[in-house]
Amino acid sequence: MRIIFMGTPDFAVPTLDALVDAGHEMAAVYSQPPSRAGRGKKERPSPVHARAEQLRIEVRHPASLKGADEQAAFATLEADVAVVAAYGLLLPQPILDAPIHGCLNVHGSLLPRWRGAAPIHRAIQAGDAQTGITIMRMEAGLDTGPMLLKGATPVDRKTTGELHDELAQMGARLMVQALAQIDTLEAERQDDTLATYAPKISKAEAKLDFTKPAEVLEREVRAFSPFPGSWFELDGERIKLLRAELADVSGTPGTVLDERLTIACGTGAIRPVTLQRAGKPAMALDDFLRGNAVSQGMSAG
Repeated sequence: MRIIFMGTPDFAVPTLDALVDAGHEMAAVYSQPPSRAGRGKKERPSPVHARAEQLRIEVRHPASLKGADEQAAFATLEADVAVVAAYGLLLPQPILDAPIHGCLNVHGSLLPRWRGAAPIHRAIQAGDAQTGITIMRMEAGLDTGPMLLKGATPVDRKTTGELHDELAQMGARLMVQALAQIDTLEAERQDDTLATYAPKISKAEAKLDFTKPAEVLEREVRAFSPFPGSWFELDGERIKLLRAELADVSGTPGTVLDERLTIACGTGAIRPVTLQRAGKPAMALDDFLRGNAVSQGMSAG
């Protein structure tokens, strides 16, 4: 098929690679405009942009698709289908209508649960037993389109980073399958009464509130790992907590209970497994403790 690919972050790269490996013709890649970062504020292309250039595919990065000129340029590509994976821009109706088979999206949840920007984070945070990928045909609403294929995986004790990588690969496989069966797949309408929403993660959410139950905080730690990273303050220093385990002890919330940095919560306690000091790489608890004196009764705020 002749495909327009639309994606921006690392999550989308496996799908782009899978489409190329499957032998599809890539008419163009759309990605968000390069950002400016580092010394000198040099332009840095998105992961999809960089990968497309390696594959020698034309890359377009308009700031918006609302203008008539951009919509006309999109239509002149005469694509059979547009494949979208975490593109980051809303698609106006003329864009949705331009390809023969419309626009198909790789979404990181089992729709209609977790429509929106942060489905992987929210599934972990809520304690869902499983999550997955939905391949859907896009329409004007936010992740409301009819579903074509699904794949599920247990959440277990995975972090967002771990689930992100797993679901990126699953999404790539399912999209290739969906395109191979595009003329025979039966679309299933979503039940809007079952919909939940996954708003973008704010940095303010990442500060640990030790008055919450330990089970809730352990999920938050995994949900926000590696980004933005749950954090607390110890002896005036901000510490990121990237993985924690439950501890069967209790005490005053926010109090360090032992020399292993077990911290009391509203009910129960959590013990760090992986931490990160500002400007330092992530480290295991034993490595952290070798350079940081921790004693019972300290406050973790």
